[in-house]
Amino acid sequence: MKTIVICSGGLDSVSLAHRVAAEDELLCLLSFDYGQRHVRELDCAAACARRLGVPHRIVDIRQIGAALSGSALTDDVMVPDGHYAEATMKITIVPNRNAIMLSIAFGMAAAEKAEAVATAVHGGDHFIYPDCRPGFIAAFQAMQDAALEGYADVRLYTPYLEGAKSAIVTDGARHGVPFAETWSCYKGGARHCGRCGTCVERREAFHLAGVADPTDYDDADFWMAAVAARGA
Repeated sequence: MKTIVICSGGLDSVSLAHRVAAEDELLCLLSFDYGQRHVRELDCAAACARRLGVPHRIVDIRQIGAALSGSALTDDVMVPDGHYAEATMKITIVPNRNAIMLSIAFGMAAAEKAEAVATAVHGGDHFIYPDCRPGFIAAFQAMQDAALEGYADVRLYTPYLEGAKSAIVTDGARHGVPFAETWSCYKGGARHCGRCGTCVERREAFHLAGVADPTDYDDADFWMAAVAARGA
């Protein structure tokens, strides 16, 4: 399939980009600047596009992001430490973020005669983010089928939808992803903090996958306490 990959520059979406490049026809990587404090992830997306030899497009939706207030990813709100699946991580929700981004991506795909839009939502996202769950994915596809009826047929490709993040690490390793050139941390510092939910999830995923983690963390050991506290 001729596929556009939504690529934030994170581990999941970069792994997906490498997978699509190996299995299908990767048309481009599509990123969004929505005012996220961890905007350096876009540099990783650009590096991925250069590595795979495809265009990298960044859509500026910062004004939209500013209107979706209250999230720790876009406002002056502290990003909490702890496990990704803790209820405290709900402060990182940017309401309707995926619905907005996917709508733009589908419009671009229809205009450019692409056959699919790929996004790297996965099972670990389901607890916190409603627009990453299977029900949303099915509903969004149905909505786009109606929106583009008679004009285009674009599929939403979500190969990681039901899997764990550790499975994405395994898949990324199989496709030669340089994990050190991906960005996950929500705090937006010079290095991965090692303490926010997405850093903990990243570190745990490498451990469960049995793949060496090349990430440079400020606190490389915090994840163990966070995982233990989650299981207690």
